Amino acid sequence: MSDKEDIEIDDDFVAEDDGEAADAPVEVAKTNLTKRRIIDNLLEERRLQKQLADFDYDL
Repeated sequence: MSDKEDIEIDDDFVAEDDGEAADAPVEVAKTNLTKRRIIDNLLEERRLQKQLADFDYDL
C-alpha cells in the first residue's frame, strides 16, 4: 500500500465547516473592535503624555 491509498476523504467535514463559517464574521468583528479599542487607548495615552510634557509647572 502506498501513502496515497491510506488517505481517506471525510465528506462530512465541509458540512460541519458551514456552521462554523457563520460564526467567523462575529469573531472578526470582535477582534477588529478589540484592536480599535487598543489603538484608541494608545492614542489617548500619547495625547495625555504630550499634554503632560507641555504643561507649564511654573504657575
